[in-house]
Amino acid sequence: MILPKQYRCTHSPTCQCTKGHLNEDVLLLVFQHLNWNPKLVATFSCVCRWFDDFAKRVLWKEFCKTRAPKMMLDLQSSGSHCIDGNWRALGKLLIYCSGCTQGGLFNSSVQIPGHFVYRTRFSRTLGRSLLPPQCRTDVLYVCDPCEHLDQGEEGDVGLFRGIFKNFPTSKVRKVIIHKAVPFHPSEVCPYCKARLWSMLQAKIIPQSACIRLEAYEDCIEYFVCLNGHLLGICTLAPLSDSEDANPSEDGNHTEKKQENYFPKENILKRRNSLLGEREIGPSPQRRLTNPNQCNIDV
Repeated sequence: MILPKQYRCTHSPTCQCTKGHLNEDVLLLVFQHLNWNPKLVATFSCVCRWFDDFAKRVLWKEFCKTRAPKMMLDLQSSGSHCIDGNWRALGKLLIYCSGCTQGGLFNSSVQIPGHFVYRTRFSRTLGRSLLPPQCRTDVLYVCDPCEHLDQGEEGDVGLFRGIFKNFPTSKVRKVIIHKAVPFHPSEVCPYCKARLWSMLQAKIIPQSACIRLEAYEDCIEYFVCLNGHLLGICTLAPLSDSEDANPSEDGNHTEKKQENYFPKENILKRRNSLLGEREIGPSPQRRLTNPNQCNIDV
């Protein structure tokens, strides 16, 4: 007697699937029609372990390739497979600001909850400015700081994140290991749960970082995890106006009231690049209500 084949999920004993799963090609077409909506992908992953495995292998990978094609092509151009298996973490990094907690990773006194971002731009040029001179051949993609204004004594706080290309063979990793920098004793990467090294503790944060981030020189700190994810915090310098400058005694030069002020026009350009040209205002921080609308520029 030939018994009919039973299609069941073998990955989870509590799975309610009794009639088998849909074909992967069908699921791929469904999520392609949904434009790889990350909220739906995350919900789909919670159904059972088989769905979760499929989302890790396929859906998050397609999401990353669709939202940031040039960046993904470059990250894989070296033939490295270091991001394989971490597509979900990379997808989360693209659209999610992890925030910070009081006394947490950055030992900050402010409480900023994690949230989706409205628009993200990852830049190799910005990433290069965050690398020490001896490591400038490494490739690092970093997003513009997510601005959280008026955080009490901390001032205007900027949170940024990024990813290294082929981090296991990078010079930054070699420098950190050579200096025997210890891991953070308690905190882990919010994206992949790997252990973290402090770039500040390794003393490899260059002066160009504060210029590119438009932040105070002694108020920048960032960490890198074993998988090459970077996350950092900085205190943004306040805006300056033309009225902030006063003529000097000789009448031939002008001096600013505060040394760390940056031109207002430059910061407004950065804010408008985050929000799009149609949005102009004092508060550039917007939270994503529909993750499917998130735009990523490289």
